[in-house]
Amino acid sequence: MTINESDLTKGQIRKLNALRKSIGDSLAEEAFAKWLKQQKSETNEVRVDPVAELIADAMMPLLKKKELNLGRYGYSIKRARGKGAKGIIITRLEKS
Repeated sequence: MTINESDLTKGQIRKLNALRKSIGDSLAEEAFAKWLKQQKSETNEVRVDPVAELIADAMMPLLKKKELNLGRYGYSIKRARGKGAKGIIITRLEKS
């Protein structure tokens, strides 16, 4: 069983080479193939950002009532930073 290294990422190639050095070529390729199969099956999972959902839920009533217009390019929301800074900073995105 041979693994096509051109399809692998740098991290995956490093892992394969480390396994080859530690347990030998044939065992390393078997172990790596099992590990890679397990990794690919886990990546199909869709993760939802809970903070993004909260923001969307809070804004949805305003959007439905047409009280809020986000414009063509939208807005950027950031946490205020610095000594004594509180709240959030909202800036309008413009065409670059």
